[in-house]
Amino acid sequence: MANRVQALLGVRYPVVQAPMTYIARAELAAAVSEGGGLGVIETLTEEGRTDLHRVRELTDRPVGANLMIQGWKRDPSIVDALAAADVRHVFTSAGDPALFTELLHDAGMTVIHVVGSLKGAQKADAGVDALVVEGVEGGGFKSALSASTMVLLPLVSEAVDLPILAAGGICDARSAAAALVLGAEGIQMGTRMLASQEARVHANFKDAIVAASDDGTVMLNLPGNPTMRVLRTGLAVKLATEDPTAPVLKGIEKLYFDGDMDASVANTGQVSARITELLPVAEILRRTWSEIEMALDAGRSRVI
Repeated sequence: MANRVQALLGVRYPVVQAPMTYIARAELAAAVSEGGGLGVIETLTEEGRTDLHRVRELTDRPVGANLMIQGWKRDPSIVDALAAADVRHVFTSAGDPALFTELLHDAGMTVIHVVGSLKGAQKADAGVDALVVEGVEGGGFKSALSASTMVLLPLVSEAVDLPILAAGGICDARSAAAALVLGAEGIQMGTRMLASQEARVHANFKDAIVAASDDGTVMLNLPGNPTMRVLRTGLAVKLATEDPTAPVLKGIEKLYFDGDMDASVANTGQVSARITELLPVAEILRRTWSEIEMALDAGRSRVI
């Protein structure tokens, strides 16, 4: 039987690939959807918006897209672009979902809003179809005041009755099982999908994730820049210890695609410490969901 997230998204596995800017492109999203999860295309870059259509050459299964509200709030034409690309699931973030939810619903789309706080979840509860509850251990832009997934997820699941996908710190069946116990019905993974064979980023970036230890990321909270969690390497070390005025976001494509780890910062979650190999996306999906019962049984065996 399908749970609410599986029924809402029309997927075999309630596992969503995070809409990572520059990274959430057609090949990765199609691989996730073909593997039984939900691939998501990012819409902040021109290349990403082109891939809303190109992904249909690679899969006929459900594919979602993200809508960063702060970036699009003055241009509601993005809804028409998503509809024209036959997008049926939209992940909104970074702003008030009420600005777009009615327009998206009128266009026949489901709306899943990403939240990093209990207050944000309660506010979004008024109109969206589901939530992604993201803890501060996740990679990318964050609030320095946010709670971890283990704290935030049960708080939100007790306060709202929406289907919830958990994000932050999840890379396998053990962490997915923990998310279900804490109140989620599905998961979103970014760093684990980034460290896959299909992600079109340079091997240096992927290898740095596999090599990361439990102190392998750092939260950068620098004046004039968004707070973000990144790999503790290259420019990030300089920013954190020597020169907090160095430009943060310039050169990110050189890092992602040319492998120059000193060119910028690498948005990555703490869960990189638990990723030890690069796998095909389909194998990541299969192992993550199908081995949850095994993980739960292992936990039961420890209960005296």
